[in-house]
Amino acid sequence: MFIGIPKERKVQEYRVALTPQAVGVLVLHGHKVFVEKGAGLGSGISDSEYENAGARIVWNEKELFSKAKLIVKVKEPIAEEYPLIAENHIIFSYLHIAADKKLVQALKKSRCRAMAFETVELQDGSLPLLAPMSRIAGRLSVQVGVHFLQKSKGGKGVLLSGAAGVRNGKVTVIGGGTVGYNAVLSALGLGADVTVIDIKQDVLEYYYDKFQGRVKTLPSYPEIIEKELSESDLVVGAVLVTGAKAPKVITKKMISNMEKGSLFVDVAIDQGGCSETRRPTNHDNPIYNVNDVLHYCVTNMPSLVSETSTYSLSNAILPYVLKVADGKIDEDPSLVKGINIDNGELLINLD
Repeated sequence: MFIGIPKERKVQEYRVALTPQAVGVLVLHGHKVFVEKGAGLGSGISDSEYENAGARIVWNEKELFSKAKLIVKVKEPIAEEYPLIAENHIIFSYLHIAADKKLVQALKKSRCRAMAFETVELQDGSLPLLAPMSRIAGRLSVQVGVHFLQKSKGGKGVLLSGAAGVRNGKVTVIGGGTVGYNAVLSALGLGADVTVIDIKQDVLEYYYDKFQGRVKTLPSYPEIIEKELSESDLVVGAVLVTGAKAPKVITKKMISNMEKGSLFVDVAIDQGGCSETRRPTNHDNPIYNVNDVLHYCVTNMPSLVSETSTYSLSNAILPYVLKVADGKIDEDPSLVKGINIDNGELLINLD
């Protein structure tokens, strides 16, 4: 199969979908790989490295789309890319279509096969292609918190580790999945007081046992969420419903009761966000203010650490890219679940 790896065009998106090492594997399997000029530069990968791996460098995205059938991207196509998508294409990337009606319409109109990394699902319910970026985003959520809680950045001026004779910072994580777990690890590592809120009792029991009571665990009731937010310095929204819009578990009232200069990081923003006060931002303008509470709702957080993210993502997706390129999608039920739109038809529930 002819495989295309375009340069990402989302604001400050420095990742690339596949590394030269992964390209080399695809070439060894008899596939032809086209890489857009400069696609890997944001992750420290030169065009010559791709050429040495057996790829052919093409000068622009239009040429790449015209030559390749399987397009492997990191992020969803943006508006300027819609006209390039044709019926013969397979688009394989993070799509997050529940949060983007225009993208849904464009993909349906093109009649392409659109496959989303985030809905490839194993029999045990795990999401192998979402997990690597969720881990990184979870860890980054606390790193971002440390940065924007500084007084010079508009935050309340709290050090999450605290100091001798001074309280530790308080971090509340809503959602105990992969993002939440990694946010907890980072926050605990810094010495913060950490609370996890989740709707599932078994998740709360896991955290209680895993961290031997060092993490406070609470059920997801509105009154509990409101109380914990009012006492928190950093709140991480980590709610996920596979393929669907994230439920709005944080209300405007809850946000208004938080202390001035507190920070809310919505990692669920790719799927529409989990707060009534959310709106997507980018790395150029990552922060906005609602009732004196800072909001960080960047839709491509892992791009902040593009080199780490690129290699982690490429390692995870390569076996699945190989199956798609080899025409074996129907042989893998997890890959079939990855098909969001095909031949003009929407195949997943977005609500």
